[in-house]
Amino acid sequence: MKAARYLAFAGLTSLALVACKPQTPAEPATSATPATEAAPATPAPAADAATAAAPFDAKAFAGTFAGTLPCADCPGIDTRIVLAADGTYTLTETYQDRPAPPNKGDGTWTVEESDTRLRLDPNSKSDNDRLFAILSKDEIRQLDQQGKAIESNLPYNLKRTAQ
Repeated sequence: MKAARYLAFAGLTSLALVACKPQTPAEPATSATPATEAAPATPAPAADAATAAAPFDAKAFAGTFAGTLPCADCPGIDTRIVLAADGTYTLTETYQDRPAPPNKGDGTWTVEESDTRLRLDPNSKSDNDRLFAILSKDEIRQLDQQGKAIESNLPYNLKRTAQ
């Protein structure tokens, strides 16, 4: 019985020493792909480089988006969002057939979700963030508070306009 304990202790000690042994530069790290299977590095063809997606350019995306969004108790809400290249925005909403002055807001905007979603973060913390899907460089579509598409045939899209 003592011999079995001694062997178990010796085995665990050896395992611990091997696991704690630092690798030296002479010992290459193990790789999932053996060196014999590695393909030599070759530059990508020019055609592939041309078709690769360019990174999102927030400054180039900045501009004015406008349209009429649905309204529960009026014909529509004329909406204008001006996205500035410095990451700030202004929002103007005018309820149709109402004598009230337009609602105005401002804050910062960011692009998220791999350049597919626009977030408006208002300076007024009593207002919720607004989310829009980026459909193209010239069109965005309002999303719900969870960032999901609004299932409706109503017009939730805003299109780029001239300043």
